[in-house]
Amino acid sequence: MLKNAQHAVAFTGAGISLESGIPTFRGENGLWSKYDPKFLELDYFYRNPQEAWRLNIEVFYQHLARTKPNPAHRILAGLEKKGLIKAVITQNIDNLHQQAGSNNVIEFHGSSNRLFCIECNQQVEFKWEYLDSLPPTCQNCQGILKPGYIFFGEPIPEPARTLAFQAAETADLFLVIGTTGEVQPASFLPVIASRNGALIIEINPAKSNYYLDITDIYLPGGATHFMTKIEAGLAGQ
Repeated sequence: MLKNAQHAVAFTGAGISLESGIPTFRGENGLWSKYDPKFLELDYFYRNPQEAWRLNIEVFYQHLARTKPNPAHRILAGLEKKGLIKAVITQNIDNLHQQAGSNNVIEFHGSSNRLFCIECNQQVEFKWEYLDSLPPTCQNCQGILKPGYIFFGEPIPEPARTLAFQAAETADLFLVIGTTGEVQPASFLPVIASRNGALIIEINPAKSNYYLDITDIYLPGGATHFMTKIEAGLAGQ
């Protein structure tokens, strides 16, 4: 099916990065079982930027500094190079798809690899030295720098939002990997793809919200396990 698809798109969530050591948000051992998600609320960041930054470093940046792409990331990059995957839409902020070699990555929720000034909106590439003092400040206007991923209360960044919905509308195969389908509006993307005739293939250890309504093929397991099998199947044809 991947070989025959004209415009296959991968849609990834926290589950694909779990095998790289990045915890998911939900579930028994998810981040929300250990942290109050209020530190990711935009209003909280404006009121308590120093504390918000401290928690963002503890929850995200320290984990991300230790992680590397896993085989599922690398196999998706390889499929893109072969022309079998046209784009990766990811809800993840970890930059692992790019590290693995994927080029057309649509970061629906932004990226930890960028910082934005809340005053002048200048964008800079993340560097650890920005965190020598908290909150980090803009070299241009001395405004506070914010992580380049969206907080609760922020809109989906452009052009990622437009590009993601366009990719979903034009896809004829939509490969859903490691996402439960609970976070809106990202959760709408597979639905839009299905309504436009795309085949929905889901790789998840547990059935997602998509399973009963739109999933055409469900592969019950981890991302690396099934992406390795898909790679082997393609190599054998």
